[in-house]
Amino acid sequence: MADRQQRMRIIWIAALVVVAVALGLGVRFYLAPSSIPRVSVTGTSLVGGPFTLVDQDGKARTDAEFRGKLMLVYFGYTYCPDICPTELQTMSDALDALGDKAAAVQPIFITVDPERDTPSVVKDYVGHFHPRFIGLTGTPQQVEAAARAYRVYAAKVPAKDGGDYLMDHTGLVYLMGTDGKYLANFLPQTTSQEMAKTIAKHL
Repeated sequence: MADRQQRMRIIWIAALVVVAVALGLGVRFYLAPSSIPRVSVTGTSLVGGPFTLVDQDGKARTDAEFRGKLMLVYFGYTYCPDICPTELQTMSDALDALGDKAAAVQPIFITVDPERDTPSVVKDYVGHFHPRFIGLTGTPQQVEAAARAYRVYAAKVPAKDGGDYLMDHTGLVYLMGTDGKYLANFLPQTTSQEMAKTIAKHL
């Protein structure tokens, strides 16, 4: 009887060890950087909504004008030192990779810094990227409403050297459907090839 209890105790201990190891490996895999996708795709989301802004030529534009095309949307600002130009260039390269199919995609840059980003400033900025880019700005209230619709965070950050302020903001690129509804988002460091591949799936 004592031997049987001893064997059962050993079996239980061994089983607990196996479970612990399995859980440990699962947590490690879940938290590993390589397991974090740079592209998030879903069929339903609260991201997106109507906006009324002004483009780089001073023309009023609304989201409804882009129905029938996919929208590739990025919120940033022209004084951004690194992340914004990198993301806009990635968007441009992804459109180039799509070739003729890119005609069905409208790239859009929306500033989160309307105080400095006037239409003329935005026009000069987007001119450095894909020729089909539309740059949008507006009143602080209009820009805030657009950012809120896309669940975009933006806030001023005073410069340490006393110079111009920076903007802390959400750095995602959004892919919106032909009906204006959210399809996917791309995290920073997503490659243009990865972006083009996901866009192509919805064309």
